[in-house]
Amino acid sequence: MDDDIPRAAVPADIGTPDKIAWGLTFRQLAIIGSVAGASWLLYTNFGPLLPPMAWVIAAIPVAGVTVFVALGRRDGLPLDVWLRHGFALRRVPKLQTPGRVRAGHPLLDTAAPPKVPAPLRTAATSIAADGTLTVDGTARSVIACGTTNVVLRTGKEQGALLAGFGAWLNALNGPAQIVVSAQRHDLTPYAQAVVDNTARLPNEALRAAADDYAAFLLDLDQTRQPLRRQVLAVVPAGPTREATVRAFGALGVSADPLDGGAVAAALASAVDPYQPPVPGPRAVPGIPITTRRTP
Repeated sequence: MDDDIPRAAVPADIGTPDKIAWGLTFRQLAIIGSVAGASWLLYTNFGPLLPPMAWVIAAIPVAGVTVFVALGRRDGLPLDVWLRHGFALRRVPKLQTPGRVRAGHPLLDTAAPPKVPAPLRTAATSIAADGTLTVDGTARSVIACGTTNVVLRTGKEQGALLAGFGAWLNALNGPAQIVVSAQRHDLTPYAQAVVDNTARLPNEALRAAADDYAAFLLDLDQTRQPLRRQVLAVVPAGPTREATVRAFGALGVSADPLDGGAVAAALASAVDPYQPPVPGPRAVPGIPITTRRTP
């Protein structure tokens, strides 16, 4: 049928490295080859100092550890990468904070020697007013995206969506990331807004319905713990941002580039995902606040 749903075979792990030889990847061959080469050089230079059986006995645990590190995995990572991250984590101070502790700080006024926090350095270094995010010296743009229901589309429509999304991927001139997060959604402000505007309704029945709706929102917030989903696309700044907005718009997905305040709010929410977002706009780091809101 012409309206068949398009299907594509996708491997379970699209990031699996290619096998180079003997079912081993380049990383595994490099680890085993490096240890084997170093062992051979050691034997050729110092072989006469020990009997051959001593070299064989010494080589058995070295070969076992090398194969275990090259082929082993832990927490979804190659074992050598997992060990490297573990050693790096031990060197990083466990207490970190942006800025510097000043003299007279409460942490320095205790009787016991304080644990002075180390500076927290993130990959994101600056946020411009237009939303340009500098990450490792490269300008990025953050785009808030909507979603579209693919399951309810016909086969031809699904094929068109996949083709459009594939065209966007092929047009990228740099790394891109799509972040999908679910966070606790506080319904209390919505219920309070309903209560605040109930008195303006002209009919008693409408006011009663508004009160019931506010009570329903509060009950839903306390018993169901609703979540909100946020989809962010991080792409290189410049023409790629505009091309992404156009491509997503052609797919029927809303795409709105975030300004500096919205990017700061998104990063703050990513750092502390268990807290509800702070109401109101956020200030952009490094840009002075020139207006004041009066109560």
